[in-house]
Amino acid sequence: MPDRKDVALAVEAAACAQLYRTMQLEGIVGWDAFRQAVTGYHKIAGRKRDVLTLIDFSRPSTEKRLFVFDMKQHRLLFSSVVSHGKNSGGVYATSFSNEYGSYKSSLGFYLTETTYQGKNGYSLILNGLERGINDRARERAIVMHGAAYADPSVVGKGGRLGRSFGCPAVPQKLTRPIIDAIKGGSVMYIYAETPDYLAHSSVLSGYRA
Repeated sequence: MPDRKDVALAVEAAACAQLYRTMQLEGIVGWDAFRQAVTGYHKIAGRKRDVLTLIDFSRPSTEKRLFVFDMKQHRLLFSSVVSHGKNSGGVYATSFSNEYGSYKSSLGFYLTETTYQGKNGYSLILNGLERGINDRARERAIVMHGAAYADPSVVGKGGRLGRSFGCPAVPQKLTRPIIDAIKGGSVMYIYAETPDYLAHSSVLSGYRA
């Protein structure tokens, strides 16, 4: 007989696949990134909102790689380009860090917190949930904000989106709509194709592809 845990994982994967089909995400959102994001979303106890944000850093900065999902209505609310940290890579983000002053992006799961007006305008505080992976996000002032360098028009000039000091920066015209949709206790997951993350993730511990 199959192990109970294997059965539970199979049921979970099937439910996630059904959600992926219902939202019609084929060709828009990567399956592996989506499944990991949804798996973690259901595990995070501090979640206060039925909204999930996925940032897929396996994609180049020239493509839309930030996705906001309404998990209650089963809808894709936003898709957008998003910047990564300037020391994480050029067109692609390939190097990640939790260290202060690294100017790199951090992977893993976050909970969104409150908004404020800062030097980059309307911004959203992010609380990194994974020790050693992103738990220094607040100390590093890693927040979501808008930036002129995060606009798709920049791609035509330099061949890639502009880069941040580690923050997920979005186009200025989408800053307020996206932040207002995800603020106040929703889950954010920053994904990349790095086995090292899965080996150390507390949220996706025991996850099987």
